[in-house]
Amino acid sequence: MTGKLIGVGTGPGDPDLLTIKALKAIESADVVAYFAKQGNPSNARAIVADLITGQIEEQLGYPVTTEIDRRHEDYKVATNGFYAEAANRVAAHLDAGKTVAVLSEGDPLFYGSYMHLHVRLATRYPTEVIPGITAMSGCWSQAGLPLVQGDDILSVLPGTLDEVDLHTRLDNTDGAVIMKVGRNLPKIRRALELAGRLDEAVYVERGTMANGHSIRLADKTDDAAPYFALVLVPGWSTRP
Repeated sequence: MTGKLIGVGTGPGDPDLLTIKALKAIESADVVAYFAKQGNPSNARAIVADLITGQIEEQLGYPVTTEIDRRHEDYKVATNGFYAEAANRVAAHLDAGKTVAVLSEGDPLFYGSYMHLHVRLATRYPTEVIPGITAMSGCWSQAGLPLVQGDDILSVLPGTLDEVDLHTRLDNTDGAVIMKVGRNLPKIRRALELAGRLDEAVYVERGTMANGHSIRLADKTDDAAPYFALVLVPGWSTRP
């Protein structure tokens, strides 16, 4: 008999947006695992901190994040090795018959680190994935911004794309969500301006969190942006 792996979506940041199913999974788990930058607290854990009352905790610390370019071979080697080691650490709990809830900000299968464990472990152990409200959903709700309607096409774009690629994709969509903003904001701003979409773009920081806010990107006077930031480009062209 082995334990069960559960990928748990913790939502975009507001603890009240955690689903009942996620809450029950965390409370009943033997082990709660979560990702964080080495030496830093976990944002996913912070969302559900009140639910961790005696479970074994397993922090999985990234060896690198933005210190090395993601396309560099050293980055790929470091992260691949890390995910393999993380999977082995979680597997040890599963082999001991424990239920492991792996926390994932937003939704586990949407740009979530949990995915790297899922593809390594789901074929070997009983597995369940509990969906969570995505960061983009939380951000457009906080901004009160209708994004797409009817036959509009929505594109989800990583801000890590090259500027030319960003511009091209913005030219070929109605609405867009640009994720992974952070230090990429100056490039994102230039791509939006080239595509003629800057005036309609909305910057949302820490959507649904207590210190969250939104502003027209054209009105934002600096290029400072945290990890928890998105740029929304509405595509509802027939909006009254």
